[in-house]
Amino acid sequence: MVYTIVVHLHANDEPGSVEKIKAKLLEAASVYRKDKETIHWFVSQDHEDPRSFTIVERYEQESSQQYHLKNPYWKTFDPYVKPLLDQPMDMHRVIELDDGEAKYTGDEKWIQ
Repeated sequence: MVYTIVVHLHANDEPGSVEKIKAKLLEAASVYRKDKETIHWFVSQDHEDPRSFTIVERYEQESSQQYHLKNPYWKTFDPYVKPLLDQPMDMHRVIELDDGEAKYTGDEKWIQ
């Protein structure tokens, strides 16, 4: 089972907010991708609304998120990012459906 969290963020219109969020997201991705049982930690920016960002966090299982939450970097993220937003973060937690195809083996490899 792959446990996925999708977070949408929207920057406020103050000068520099978009660039600060973009830099913080890229920094966060480089840190969180190394967490135990993290399959990947993607960040993206909307191509039509540059103030809109999305984070996709993929974990081996729901309990894997504990490593993310215990990472010391986590305590720095919200205090930095929240003042740069014009609305609360929109978070969705989902379990990816098994399509019977590729499987994640837990060792950074996929099998068919």
